[in-house]
Parts: sequence; structure tokens; C-alpha cells
Amino acid sequence: MKLKELFSAHDMTAGPPWQRIMEFAVPMLVGNLAQQLYNTADSIVVGHYVGDNALAAVGSASPILNLLLALFVGVSTGAGIVISQNYGAGDRERLSNSVGNCITLAAIASAITMLIGVAVTTPMLRLLDTPVSIIDWSGDYLHIIFWGVAGCAFYNILSGILRGMGDSFSALAFLLLATVLNIGLDVWFVAGFGMGVAGVALATVLAQGISAALCMVKLLRMQDVFDFTPATLRLRRDCAARIVHIGVPSGVTQAIMSLAMLVVQSLTNSMGETVIACNVIIMRVDGFAMMPNMTFGQAMSVYTGQNVGAGKLDRVVQGRKQGTAMAVGLACAITACLLLFGRHLFALFTDTEELIVLAGRMMRIMAAGYIAIAVSQVLGGVMRGAGDTVTPMWISLFTTIFMRVPVAYALAYLTRCEAWPNGRPEALSVSLLVPWVMGAVLSYIAFRRGSWRKRLPQMMNT
Repeated sequence: MKLKELFSAHDMTAGPPWQRIMEFAVPMLVGNLAQQLYNTADSIVVGHYVGDNALAAVGSASPILNLLLALFVGVSTGAGIVISQNYGAGDRERLSNSVGNCITLAAIASAITMLIGVAVTTPMLRLLDTPVSIIDWSGDYLHIIFWGVAGCAFYNILSGILRGMGDSFSALAFLLLATVLNIGLDVWFVAGFGMGVAGVALATVLAQGISAALCMVKLLRMQDVFDFTPATLRLRRDCAARIVHIGVPSGVTQAIMSLAMLVVQSLTNSMGETVIACNVIIMRVDGFAMMPNMTFGQAMSVYTGQNVGAGKLDRVVQGRKQGTAMAVGLACAITACLLLFGRHLFALFTDTEELIVLAGRMMRIMAAGYIAIAVSQVLGGVMRGAGDTVTPMWISLFTTIFMRVPVAYALAYLTRCEAWPNGRPEALSVSLLVPWVMGAVLSYIAFRRGSWRKRLPQMMNT
């Protein structure tokens, strides 16, 4: 494949399904891993240059940040699916209007999130009983992130547009550049200027802004695929409503998961700074382990969307089988690596032996769950690509709210002892494993029942 072709939109409606999925998924996987480096670099830098409490402060901020970024997830998901279907159908007018409306919605979403985020950060940290030793650092981190949230909003939504047209390589290239810049700025601001937690937040905002600007430049140079004019930026009721309608369930899913994380974060905070810092390490490694599964889910959404738009439903079935096989195989490899080399990964964040040992015990409980997540992500991706974003939403709601939270608190209560008066930290890991496995079972049942297929005629006519 020529270099120019890598940076172009890709048609996923022809050729071997596994090959088209891999061509799309590999650069997107590298991009997702690079994006995960943003928060991971923050944690590594503050953990080594500032201390374990600073590491805990960044981690305590994450559930609040994820909750308030749920709006971006919804718009980005809706954008990717609508764009992929219009691109697959070869409908230039609808594609142009969809791109323009997505950009306008990104501006609206970033303004709303900035205003709400700045206002509620401190009250939410207090509500979660964030330890006094880290609450100021957490607040500084979140305030800076929310003031510069436009970069995050536009990158996620613009890269969703590019991926919807099959171009996952451009977003990857821009993100890799921004990631290198972010890591460099992290070290410069923290080690060089002594800015602490505020320094890593500022580095993240600047790097995300640059990646968003590069995505915008790329879109402006794709006039051969769609039209970009002031008229396309005007919100059209039918177009914007469709993006929101498809994306809202994913946004609600993200919000539900983040709310559950907030509730569990309160339990984590009650266990003390050591467990908070350990949980940060686990979640950072988990973020990398989860990325391949999330990537296959996104790839299957775009693949399914394009083939539904083109009316090639037989390719959807083929792609699902081949995509599941690839995702499960990779998940098995990741699980083995975590079990064999997990200790070395944890040592990147801290030199404290107690944290490394505790993180190892918790990760061993979670490891097998990544295989279950591979199944649920692929099947959920197919359902979302076909336009059924509601079923995956209900599955996430059930497993997160009615399983994870009760399991976490019940196990914490049952494992109380003198050493752990508020429960053993392993309860947090089990509370993730149980809903992951149940989510895979429910996704398989929902997929086999085929309610998502009922939406295909409707999607073909819109």
C-alpha cells in the first residue's frame, strides 16, 4: 500500500473481511494505545518526580473527568456510525452535512463540558471523600483539563469522522506526534519547572489541542470526498438528530460506567492513599490491556456501518466471525503477558514494593476478564454499526450498576479485617471481573436473538 493510500479514506465493502478489518484496526489500535499514553505518562512522571500521593491525585480525578467527557463519547460514536453509513452508501450530500454537523456539535459539547466541569470539580471531589492530602492536587489537575477541554472534544470527534470514512491512519499519525510532545512537556513542566500535577495537566491540554488542529487540517484537504462549506456547519434537524439519536446510548453508557466508577472510587478512597495509588497503577495498565478489545469494537462498528450502507449484509456476518476470532486470540496473548510480566509494568509507576505486590494480586484476578471483553466488544460493535446502540447500552447499564457496584461493596464488607477495616482491595478487582464475564454472556444472547437485524431496513432507508 502506498503512503498516500494510508492517509486516504478506505472502502471496507470489498475484499477479505479480516484483511479490511485489520487494515483499519491496526493503525487505530496504535492510536488508541498512544492516546492511553497521555494519562499513563502523567502518572509515571508525577509518580517518580513528585511521589505516590501525586499519583493518587491524578487517579482520583479520572472518574470525574470520564463522567463529564461522556458527551463527547456520544457525539463521537454517533459521528463515526453516521459517517460510515453515508460513506458506504456513496451519498456525498448527506456525508457533507454529517461532517459539518459533527463539527458544530463538537463546539457545543466542548462549551457545555467546560462550564459544567469547572463549576462542579471541587464539590464532587469533596463528595467523594477525597483525602485532604491530595484534594488540592486533584482539583488543580481537573480545572486545567476542563479549561482546555476543546482540544479533547475536537480530537475525539474529528478522528471519529476520519475513522468513519475508513481513514484511521491519519488520526494515528497526528496522535503519535501529540503523544511524543505530551511526554516531553510532562517531563519539562514537572522535572524542569517543578509544576507538579498542574504541569502534566497543562501538557495534556496543549498536546490534545495540537492533535485536534491536525485532524481539522486533514479534513479540510478531503474536498474530493465531501463538501465543507459554511452551509454544512449549520445544524440540520434531521442530520443532527440522527447523530445524537445514535450516539446518545453510547454517551449514556459512558456516563453510567463513570457514575459507577465514582461510587466505587468513594469506596477506594475509604481504603487510604496506598490503595488509591495502587488502583491508579492497575487502571493505567488496564487501559492498555483493554485497548485492543475497544479497537476491535470500534473497527467492527465502522466495518458494519459501511457494509450496511452498501447493502452487503452477508459481509457483516463474515466480518463478525473473523473479527471475533482475531479479537479473542489477541486477548489471550495479552492475558498471558499480564500474568508473566505484570510486575515489570507496575514498577514503571513506583518504586514502592508494597504497591507493586498489591497491584500484582489485583491484576491476576482481572486478567482472564479481557477474553470476555473481546467477545462483548466485537458483538457490541456489530450491533452499534447496524444502528442498534440501545442494546449494548442496556447491557452496560445492567452489568455496571446492578453488578459491579453491589459486588464491590458486598465483598468489601465481607472481607473487613484488622489490616483492612474497610475491606480488602482485591474486592475492587473481583467487582470488575464479574460484570465483564456477564457482559460477554448477555452480548452473545442479544446478538443471537437478532433484534439488531430489525433495524437494518430502517437504516437502509434513512
